[in-house]
Amino acid sequence: MVDAKPDVFSIPVHRAFADALVAGLIARFADGALGLAEGLILLPSNRAKSAVQAAFVRAGGAGLLMPRLAVIGDADLDESIGIALDAIDAAEPIAPAIDTLRRRLLLADLIERHTPTGEAPIRGAAAFQLADGLARAIDQLHYEEVPVSALVDLDLGAFAGHWQASLARLRILVDHWPAVLAATGHIDRAARRNRLLERVTAAWRTAPPAPFVIAAGITTAAPAIARLLRTVADLERGMVVLPGVDCGMAAAEWDALGPTRLDPGDPARPIETHPQYHLKLLLDRMGVAREEVLAWDAGSDFDGPAARAAFVSLLFAPADFTGQWQTAGDLSAATAGIAGAVFADDGQEAQGIALLMREAVETPGRTAALVTPDRGLAERVAAALSRWDINVDDSAGQPLSRTPPGALLLLLAELAAGFDPVALIALLGHPLVRKGEGRTAWLDQVRRLDLVLREPGLAPGWDGVSARIAARAADPKARGHALAAELAPWWDELSALGAALAPFAAGPTPPATLLAALQDALEWLSGDAVWTGPAGRTLAELFDQWTLARGDGPALVDPAEFPAMLEQLLTQASVRPPYGGHPRLFIWGLLEARLQRADLMILGGLDEGRWPAATQPDPWLAPGIRRLLGLPAPERHQGMAAHDFAGALGAREIVVTRAARSGGDPVVASRFWLRLSALAGDLPEPAPGGVPLTRLAAMLDVPPGDARPATRPAPRPPADARPRRISVTGVDRLARDPFAFYADRMLGLSALDPLSAAPDPRWRGTRVHKLFEDWVRGGATRDGFEAELAALGADPALDEIARAFWLPRIEPALRWAAAQVWNAEGRAPLAVEASGEIVVDGLTLHGKADRIDRTDSGALAIVDYKSGGAPSAKAAFDKLDSQLGLLGLIAQRGGIKDIAAASVDALEYWSLRPDRRAGGAGKISNTYGSRSDLKSAEQAIDHASDALAELAALYLFGDAPFVPGDMRGYGDYDQLMRRDEWFGRGEAD
Repeated sequence: MVDAKPDVFSIPVHRAFADALVAGLIARFADGALGLAEGLILLPSNRAKSAVQAAFVRAGGAGLLMPRLAVIGDADLDESIGIALDAIDAAEPIAPAIDTLRRRLLLADLIERHTPTGEAPIRGAAAFQLADGLARAIDQLHYEEVPVSALVDLDLGAFAGHWQASLARLRILVDHWPAVLAATGHIDRAARRNRLLERVTAAWRTAPPAPFVIAAGITTAAPAIARLLRTVADLERGMVVLPGVDCGMAAAEWDALGPTRLDPGDPARPIETHPQYHLKLLLDRMGVAREEVLAWDAGSDFDGPAARAAFVSLLFAPADFTGQWQTAGDLSAATAGIAGAVFADDGQEAQGIALLMREAVETPGRTAALVTPDRGLAERVAAALSRWDINVDDSAGQPLSRTPPGALLLLLAELAAGFDPVALIALLGHPLVRKGEGRTAWLDQVRRLDLVLREPGLAPGWDGVSARIAARAADPKARGHALAAELAPWWDELSALGAALAPFAAGPTPPATLLAALQDALEWLSGDAVWTGPAGRTLAELFDQWTLARGDGPALVDPAEFPAMLEQLLTQASVRPPYGGHPRLFIWGLLEARLQRADLMILGGLDEGRWPAATQPDPWLAPGIRRLLGLPAPERHQGMAAHDFAGALGAREIVVTRAARSGGDPVVASRFWLRLSALAGDLPEPAPGGVPLTRLAAMLDVPPGDARPATRPAPRPPADARPRRISVTGVDRLARDPFAFYADRMLGLSALDPLSAAPDPRWRGTRVHKLFEDWVRGGATRDGFEAELAALGADPALDEIARAFWLPRIEPALRWAAAQVWNAEGRAPLAVEASGEIVVDGLTLHGKADRIDRTDSGALAIVDYKSGGAPSAKAAFDKLDSQLGLLGLIAQRGGIKDIAAASVDALEYWSLRPDRRAGGAGKISNTYGSRSDLKSAEQAIDHASDALAELAALYLFGDAPFVPGDMRGYGDYDQLMRRDEWFGRGEAD
């Protein structure tokens, strides 16, 4: 039944694995109509299965019957192999594997309930996250066939205390997990996989499942897999075909990769980051020497140059052997077909890759594939291709959290856990909410709500929104009254959403209750739309899994932590949409790219931390502890990534790309890129159409050469279209920035407040004005001031930050201002928030004074509160600050309502900015004085009147253009005036 020598082959990296495999199999076994169909091929993944199927189709010509293809990389091994496992389970059925989510919930519960002595308990989202790492630790122990009892026997005297504490928690596996697992009637998925593999191995030693059996492309070095592969290799008509075993590597280099059987007492460390180490480990566990591995004797039309295999071997030589690079000689034959491009940023990298793929479409039959572990880069490339209406499938899929249903769920959970107006508007405007008929009317209401919520000072929570809408709707004079009136009935309907989310406000709650509340709210918002499509079905499966696990896991969770738990689950769930993109363009992750090849292979994202990915620390097992247990080092996945890179590098035509900056920050080139550059030198840059790719990508979004930047705007409307009514603050805006006045008064454009409930400086200033207004109207008594101050402190619109920092800082200045009123001699408050207007030479001037005092002489004093710094007297003399002077002019002429005309002898700014040198007090300043060019209030009023006349003659009655004024800082209308296109380009500042 068995050969004396195992049949183990390797397909070198320069050959297209799937096509070379199929060519060899056809040559060996296609000896009749059913020759191939009698066989069984074991493959590592479903993607590899698809690749081999496609290779058979390409090689089939007139047609052929393919062998059965089975996947043994999946945990559900019994479903993958199918007929090959018939009757294996009959004698003694193996318990089913526990559901992944249910196991995580049970482990999180164990972590919460069992805390080592002297350690702080771990709760909620932290326990849920650690449960994921604990599950991985369980699987690794099973894969490496390390008994959990080995944890008890470890001597950790040399390790830091936190690792000893971590291992103490880990020992709950020994003490509690087996009993918890047995109570469910399930076993760990990895343990079940091992048992199935063992039964398959034992059965096949005596009864092969098919006339010939081939194990192809499997590189997993788990002991159970290695035993199965050895069994296949020993079959009379069995073969193991490995990808890219470096049979040409010198023996000294092979030995330098390090031991495959780890001895805790041996200081030697294996080079697990090398692309050949896991293959060396697999061969050793199979009991096969590298010298016994035979070269596969078939090729294909998709192979790269034969010299490429030796080049790749040299490229990844261990550090002690890189001296060979100096004597490598001419490598031009090996590097022919390899190009490289370094882009300015990751956005341009995506554009450049899309251009290469777009160019490939122009050649009939040509295929191109982007291979990258960076899902962000894959998404950007797919988006860039869409500009040419090219849809490309990303076979690696995308996290559920990035899909519309997943994003809707997370938005809803975040809103439920902590009300925020930004999250509310984002949720209600989500594309899946009220999808279909009626969505237009729904969005109209969402926009009204958006505008109503934008003014600062919103009280927190659903009740705060209700209070604002009700108050605005009831007051015809309120800002946004019409919007609120139309909004009120619709907002009342939304109370159903708030009711559905009520469990989130009840304190610690069973997670199943919170999930049910989210499900009800999702269906109220979107109906069945959230459950449709691949992403919707995946989300529905997650809900079903959690429902089946009802009662398992932590009894109670903090609702504030529940969104983080959901995000962890949704990020780990991958959604792979059905294929339907361009038939010759592909985006592959590293797993999907194994064993596949396209005419043009673009290896993108070659930055350190992306390819290879940064090593993620194990929260449970330190590297030294892993070594003691015989588990792989965390760096081994980097060796697997190196093997993937080496395999892709064997293609005939390759472009490697990276970006100098990612997300605005500089990034370091990948170690693979650095090795390639050091050995091959500067790689030629692709040049589609004769233009270097990096230049072409940078130019793609640049306007054509005849495009010119905008000039500084200078609108000049006719005089009869200009306003004949202006406020005192509008005069100052016109003086400082005529364009801003034009945009505000003539175009009717005003900046929207940010969508946030947090009190901003404008709200705080308005609230301080209201404090003094209410206090003075109430008689300006000491008790009245204390009552107003207490009301300010209790204002529900104040957030915790403002209450903790702003209020204590402003209170001394408020008390100082009150004391100025109490202790004032010869003057008393006459009116607050006093409005008035007059007509000056055909122009209506209007304004409002914060406070007007009457002096003993019968004159008036005008006061303006400033929550920040006050304008200077110089600004008043330069006619840039005429506010108080013009209010004085209105008062002199009897324009203030209910106040007779009188002389004005004081114009005062009361700055409430706390002065540390004065114990937090404020400051009174005038627009005139002995040190100013304006010596009295009368002069200041006359000067402001002159400023008004000059500005009116130029801008309101004349035809002067409204040009931008002060360009310092950012203005509300910078985008409207296209400031960046002309400022600093020779235009007047």
